[in-house]
Amino acid sequence: MNSKSILREVLDFVKTLIIFMVIVILLRVFLFANFNVSGESMANNFHDGDKLIVSKLSYLISDPERFDVIIFHANNKQDFIKRVIGVPGDKIHYKDNMLYVNDQPIQENYLEQVTLDFTMNELLGSETVPEGHVFVLGDNRTNSQDSRSPQVGFVPIDNIIGKVSVRYLPYDKFDIGVSGNQALK
Repeated sequence: MNSKSILREVLDFVKTLIIFMVIVILLRVFLFANFNVSGESMANNFHDGDKLIVSKLSYLISDPERFDVIIFHANNKQDFIKRVIGVPGDKIHYKDNMLYVNDQPIQENYLEQVTLDFTMNELLGSETVPEGHVFVLGDNRTNSQDSRSPQVGFVPIDNIIGKVSVRYLPYDKFDIGVSGNQALK
């Protein structure tokens, strides 16, 4: 091999590496994000230190669905992980440890704790989830700052970073598709 062909191969390798890095950066910025769970508000399903991949694309092409697990900007400094319980137009309340969505009882098989009775009107002064917002709860209902709190309230859909799609750490809890209605099974 002469020096020109070696140089050409090195330049081809560098171009390929640069293209690969640009693609990875674009995927990271526009399609996916990493998230580290901090706190116990989603226990027993997600724990402090769990590492997740969040799909940012999910809500660019569709609306949040009830029971999706999402990451959202709670304020300028914190991002929270919570479960969507109500979507725009939904009426949500709890009575005798049973979730009611639009007056229909819904079993939440992913919960292991009691949820105290409430209505959205009592907590937030609204009968229904406003347009452009969702109502979220943590799975650890006794230790979760969520939509029941005026500091969080209804979450603007524009504040949602994305839908949790993969748990990759700890390895023994690796799971794809950790968000959504399959949690009800």
